[in-house]
Order: sequence, then structure tokens, then C-alpha cells
Amino acid sequence: MTLYDRIQQDMKEAMKARDSLKTNTLRSVISSVKMYLASSEEARSGELTDEIVIGLVRKEAKKREESIEAYRKAERDDLVQSESEELEILKSYLPEEMSPDEIRAVALKTIEDLKANNPSDLGKVMRELMVRLKGRVDGKLVNKIVRELLESR
Repeated sequence: MTLYDRIQQDMKEAMKARDSLKTNTLRSVISSVKMYLASSEEARSGELTDEIVIGLVRKEAKKREESIEAYRKAERDDLVQSESEELEILKSYLPEEMSPDEIRAVALKTIEDLKANNPSDLGKVMRELMVRLKGRVDGKLVNKIVRELLESR
């Protein structure tokens, strides 16, 4: 069963259980997938892989994280709570993220492989590192770690 099939099945079960929060959250993911498939000829002709679905779920999760931050600044705890619950539902469909120590180890290896010596090599290192870590990390955290490592050289 693909991840997309699992999401659709879980949405049906949430609808039967009258779990409106989970139903609406999963509907937003399914809507994102459908928009992706309608977005270009390449998307329509290609296969919908778990990697693509994970990327779309991650985008939905990122939207929730940004909303939580905005609602906290506006002191809207009621909205923070609902967005946090949606975020937890979305995270259940994502692979476990790597720890900062694991990221640091891979980043050091990548820096050595590319012979990067200064902060101006950040873009080159990030490109390679994000390919190696695709789907398992937050890009902001990776950028922060790589920047620290390059500045310390």
C-alpha cells in the first residue's frame, strides 16, 4: 500500500469515526496531491511516488508550523492548539527526522568530500547535502549546522 493510499484509507476511517480534525487535515493533503498532479504535464505523466507524497505532507506540516508561530505571536492559544493537533496528525505520515548530531556527521562527510573550506561554499554543500538527506531533515536546521561548520574552518 502506498503512502497516498494509506492517507486516503485513514481519511475514510476518520470520516466514519466522525473525527473532523483528522478528516480535514487529511483532506488538505489529498487536495495538495491532486493540485500537484494537475500542476504540470510531467506530474500527470509520472508516477505518484511515496517520496513526492512525503514532500507534499512536509509542505502541509510546514504551513502548520508557520501558523502556530503566527498564532503564538498573536496570543491565540485556541488556534495554536488546533494547528498543533493537525501538525501531529501530519507528522505521523512523515519518516522520523534525523537528530542534529546525525546531520552534523553527514554534513562533515559532505564538506570533506567537496573539499569545502569557507562559508562561500555553503550553496555547494547544501545542494549535495539536501540530496543525501532528502525527506529526513528540516532545511533550516541543516543550513544552520552547515553554516556553523564552515565558519569554524
